[in-house]
Amino acid sequence: MTETQTHEVCLSFDFALQHSAKNKAAEFQLKIKATLPLQGVTAIYGPSGSGKTTLLRCIAGLEPKAKGHCAVAEKIWQDERYTLPTFKRDLAYVSQAPSLFTHLTVAQNLAYGESRRTPGRDQAFYDKVLSTMGIGHLLARMPAQLSGGEEQRVSIARALLTRPQVLLMDEPLSALDQPRKREILPYLEQLAAQFQIAILYVTHSLDELVRLADRVLVLEDGKLIESGSTLAIFNRLESPLQDSDEPSALLDVIAVENHNNGPLMRAEIPGGQQSLWIKAGAETKGKSLRLRVLARDVSIALSNHDDSSILNRLPAIIDAIQLNSATGTAVVTLKVGEQVLFAAITQLSLEKLQLREGISVWAQIKSVAIAR
Repeated sequence: MTETQTHEVCLSFDFALQHSAKNKAAEFQLKIKATLPLQGVTAIYGPSGSGKTTLLRCIAGLEPKAKGHCAVAEKIWQDERYTLPTFKRDLAYVSQAPSLFTHLTVAQNLAYGESRRTPGRDQAFYDKVLSTMGIGHLLARMPAQLSGGEEQRVSIARALLTRPQVLLMDEPLSALDQPRKREILPYLEQLAAQFQIAILYVTHSLDELVRLADRVLVLEDGKLIESGSTLAIFNRLESPLQDSDEPSALLDVIAVENHNNGPLMRAEIPGGQQSLWIKAGAETKGKSLRLRVLARDVSIALSNHDDSSILNRLPAIIDAIQLNSATGTAVVTLKVGEQVLFAAITQLSLEKLQLREGISVWAQIKSVAIAR
């Protein structure tokens, strides 16, 4: 792919930044290069101090000492000779604090966002933003009359009304308590689907990453140590996203139909004829869902047992076996079509069933959770 072609469809950046300090041990260096599509959600993940917020600030043009290159589509935002001012970059920035104008109503705050892009109102787009963020009933309120979750939803709506190509979100849920986080997450899930923009989402929450992100950049000490699709990065036992004591796998599925209009939904695994039964409401029908399956909830059989209460049984191929001699257990990596499951079993079961890499088996899944 040529550089021109890359600019047409991507956000690309290559930054180097050093924060000096009197104490050499306190010095921080950022050196990161990546190319991302101008759509979907990319999570920027890593521990505190890894450079997540600094990277967002570099992209936004808020780090004057940052050296390197940044381009969005055909527009150069920064190179060795030129730096585009922040206010001219086609982006919006949502921080941890909502930062609404406290002397303006919600409607007036939103109007400010609109004024940064066009002199008049695009009513259809305005209505779409209000509907997506669920804030139509809040327009007459002052920020002091809003809950923390409502404030952040208004802040995101104001950012969307500037019609950015890139939406930078710096841990937007970190200031909220758990009930408010659960309240706002469904709205965040709709953003990438409803608006054709690139969303860069800084988080240290694995739950948020799993639920929202199409792709992930994993940072450590100012360096990029992993990048790729969320499933590809997560679904490896050695992944920095995995809990070594409780491994799990992610499955992307499509909700197809409810059983007798009840609480059980049949969900198909793309690329094959395989499906799972999951607990999901009728409102999920036709939607893509991400499931999280714990290794301890997956067992292995050599044949398909119809006389079992376990409904979810999938044909699979053993891809790898990782032994833990200290505990007498093993984690088996199973390929299910193009996706992956892990099964935690005893070494006794491994020997009894004579399991080895490359053989066909059945994965029996006792429990499945929608990532939410």
